[in-house]
Amino acid sequence: MAYKTVTAEEAVKVIKSGDRIHLSSVAVTPHALIRAMVERGRNKEFENVRIQHIHTEGPAPYAEAEFEGIFQLESFFVGANVRKATQAGYADYIPVFLSETQKLIRQGYLKVNVAMVQVSPPDKHGFVSLGTSVDATLAAIETADVVIAQVNKFVPRAWGDAMISIKEIDYFVEHDEQLYIHNNAPLSETERAIGRNVAALVEDGACLQMGIGGIPNAVLAELGNHKDLGVHTEMFSDGILPLVEKGVVNGKRKQIDKGKMVASFLMGSQALYDFIDDNPEVAMMDVGHTNGIQVIRKNHKVTAINSALSVDITGQVCADSIGTTHYSGVGGQIDFIRGAGHSEGGKPIIAMPSITSKGVSKISPTLMEGAGVVTTRSNMHWLVTEYGAINLYGKTLQDRARAIISVAHPDHREMLDKAAFERFGSHYHFVSGK
Repeated sequence: MAYKTVTAEEAVKVIKSGDRIHLSSVAVTPHALIRAMVERGRNKEFENVRIQHIHTEGPAPYAEAEFEGIFQLESFFVGANVRKATQAGYADYIPVFLSETQKLIRQGYLKVNVAMVQVSPPDKHGFVSLGTSVDATLAAIETADVVIAQVNKFVPRAWGDAMISIKEIDYFVEHDEQLYIHNNAPLSETERAIGRNVAALVEDGACLQMGIGGIPNAVLAELGNHKDLGVHTEMFSDGILPLVEKGVVNGKRKQIDKGKMVASFLMGSQALYDFIDDNPEVAMMDVGHTNGIQVIRKNHKVTAINSALSVDITGQVCADSIGTTHYSGVGGQIDFIRGAGHSEGGKPIIAMPSITSKGVSKISPTLMEGAGVVTTRSNMHWLVTEYGAINLYGKTLQDRARAIISVAHPDHREMLDKAAFERFGSHYHFVSGK
């Protein structure tokens, strides 16, 4: 279907001082539009422009110190490309559950003036697709004063909420460029051990939520003999594809979106993007649907696999900061911990290595001063390390400490035992039996 195009430079002329800009995220970050916007900022054509997004891939020049007073980044999740700027104070972060990012936009807490997105070329019916990321971008499109779309032939034509009419778009900018690719690193022995321990908890007919990285891929690699798994997640990556090909993932036992793999954003290889292209078995949905607790809980046996930076001996989980140094974000962890906890037969799981790459225990007597508690001790169910899997739900503080210490690295168990003894008193018996 025909549509009128402009250059990126012409389109971004609508941006004015004080505006809030929403950027589509992850693999479909609209870099052609960003470059044109940043050039206007470099020429000091406006000031105090606020930028929001979940996490983006590729350069994020608007977060750099040179643009102080011109751009202010307020991200919903701190990705690697803006981490240093955020830690230095040049960029900032909005603490929010991923499920509620769309709520902040739709209910006017964050008024979007300009939505800058990336889409597939229109089909014969006049619809484009948001491709690999719907997340909170659909809400921004619905509420923005102006919508600018980078039309890119490399954006896959994903179904679900990703499909929008060209009538929703004010400016079209044609610019083709490959989407960002994420290739999986080889699995470590620790990741493989964690993968085996988590996979042992996954039942046939379970509905999976997982992210990207070594631990999710290690879990998926161990599920080849399972049956009738479903997917309802905020994101998935390449590790799921072999299970789809084998028929292990088919969604037959899901209570909602039966037979469909549901996600809000994706990142991975070109094979992943090719897989979702024009595939009716994949539904790319608004984050209010993928991460809404009231939606998640409708499926049975929701098995939610999330990770952490550290856990204390009572089960408090830090996943967003290292002490007071902000590292990532709340993301969808609590959405799925709670959703799986309310699911019939559900299993909320926190899976992590017992130590850091430097040998520091990720299980500690207390969280570091200033550390963010993402999952509270009362929300905790399963904790998995390479040394085993333990269920904390319904356990007392002292029983939790014993269980948690049992899956800590052996080099650190005595230290943790002593800390538990000091905390709980002489009636507490060391895990070591002393």
